[in-house]
Amino acid sequence: MRTLSLILILFTGTLPVAAPAADPSAAKRGPVQIIFDTDIGNDVDDAMALGVLHALQTRGECELLTVTLTKSHPLTGPFVDAVNTFYGRGQIPVGVRRDPEKSGESKFLKLASVRDDGQLRYPHDLDPATAPEAKDLLRKTLAAQPDGSVVITQVGFFSNLAALLDTPGDTHSPLSGKELIKQKVRLLSIMAGAFQTIDHNNHYLEYNVVNDIPAAQKLAREWPTPIVWSGFEIGITVRYPAVSIERDFAYVAHHPIAEAYQLYEHTPHERPTWDLTSVLYAIRPDRDYFALSPAGRVTVDNDGFTRFTPQRDGRDRFLILNEVRAARTREALVQLTSQPPARH
Repeated sequence: MRTLSLILILFTGTLPVAAPAADPSAAKRGPVQIIFDTDIGNDVDDAMALGVLHALQTRGECELLTVTLTKSHPLTGPFVDAVNTFYGRGQIPVGVRRDPEKSGESKFLKLASVRDDGQLRYPHDLDPATAPEAKDLLRKTLAAQPDGSVVITQVGFFSNLAALLDTPGDTHSPLSGKELIKQKVRLLSIMAGAFQTIDHNNHYLEYNVVNDIPAAQKLAREWPTPIVWSGFEIGITVRYPAVSIERDFAYVAHHPIAEAYQLYEHTPHERPTWDLTSVLYAIRPDRDYFALSPAGRVTVDNDGFTRFTPQRDGRDRFLILNEVRAARTREALVQLTSQPPARH
């Protein structure tokens, strides 16, 4: 679980910032082709972010190509498949991780096994024993897409994407993992790290990074495409309103997102929207929800501390909020998270 001890600023600090420029080619590209890499099951914001992706796909703004998992609990895959099925997209492939060290317990994954009158409350048909390995599914998915078309959103540990970098050519593509990423991916949107505090020497160690520091270091060192980082300070600034969980999902008797939220921590608790912000930027980068830092380079220290160094033409940027943007972002996330599936 992420600790909430970081002291934050809402404003831009001393760094010059810029709003993301409109991309004139976005309309021609059509829906954003997106891969969602997640440690769903540890915190409920991953589940909410998956709901946001489905809402945006219903609006025609993205196509969720696949979901890959960095948490290896046996119900992680079934839960994701259940959520996808709830939104009418049970055919979306799910890639699992088989690592007993990352299986940890969860407060809400059990929803995938709840039965009412003998029937699964949230139907699904994924068998974790036969589901594809995450890194293999990543290769298969990327190889099938046009060059420069894919956006990856990573909101969990760095394990899958770091492993992808080292994969050799295979039946999906003769390219190495790094070559395949460079050819197919145009942006990596990550929820990880911490970049803005009142005390710029605050040595905050963020959860997604410290759970696999070697993988985070490898990705920060070797990833070949642009990266935008949503730091700890962004999601904690934009808290999801409890009243929305209590009222906005009542169009069905049982909703997996609202029920997962209440199992994780009951309202009136208002959960930070860490992972939701990375998804929102990935799909709507030019809607002025966030400003961007100057270009630079992120490195990961041996203890997991993320260090940003400004660098002309650098690969990395991080998200920045002010009070106005934070309010707009919160409202957008409420509308998207609670949006009914297309069939309702």
